[in-house]
Amino acid sequence: MIRVALIDDHESVRLGLEAACARSGTTAVVFSGASVAAYLDWRLFSQEHPADVVVLDLTLGDGATVTENVTGLVQDGSPVIIHSVADRPAAVREALVAGAAGVISKASRIDDVLAAIATVARGDTLDNVEWASAIEGDRTFANAQLSARERDVLRLYAAGLPLKAVADRLGIAYSTAKENITRVRVKYVEVGRPAPTKVDLLRRAMEDGLVTEGNGGRDG
Repeated sequence: MIRVALIDDHESVRLGLEAACARSGTTAVVFSGASVAAYLDWRLFSQEHPADVVVLDLTLGDGATVTENVTGLVQDGSPVIIHSVADRPAAVREALVAGAAGVISKASRIDDVLAAIATVARGDTLDNVEWASAIEGDRTFANAQLSARERDVLRLYAAGLPLKAVADRLGIAYSTAKENITRVRVKYVEVGRPAPTKVDLLRRAMEDGLVTEGNGGRDG
């Protein structure tokens, strides 16, 4: 059962998602509220584990920034799906840079939203048309080079280590390692070299000289 937290300041949206999750038989809503602060307070006082996936509205009415919301949730240990009308690409890009695992439109079919939750719960990045449109045309974002940390994470992950082992090797949190892989994928998509799978990431790492054919591709 996938444990989901819903954060949206429109109650009707939350109620619709709650009902869909209940019908699915594969997801359970453990929190439903209007702000990230309320969710983190719930976590503190309930001592529940972080949600497996947080479905987050892009902009909330409490004044918190997109970066603050996404960063707070990722640091708390949950992957984040942005659930938005997706008409503010700059804000969506901000969420992706802050570590969101992907974005899905509020106009999407509920089955697609549930599929997105399952994808992210498995540890996969959500690559879809909303993601592509969010980063299209932003040349500053597109031309960003991999940071030293992103290169280190990619080098180990592409060489075959599971992401948890990558985090342990580098002495960083699992969520940080996952965030770096997400950013790497975003950057490769925007420069026309998409890498939706681990094999694709290995190819990109080999093309960029981060790993060699001899030490890459050992799946762990």
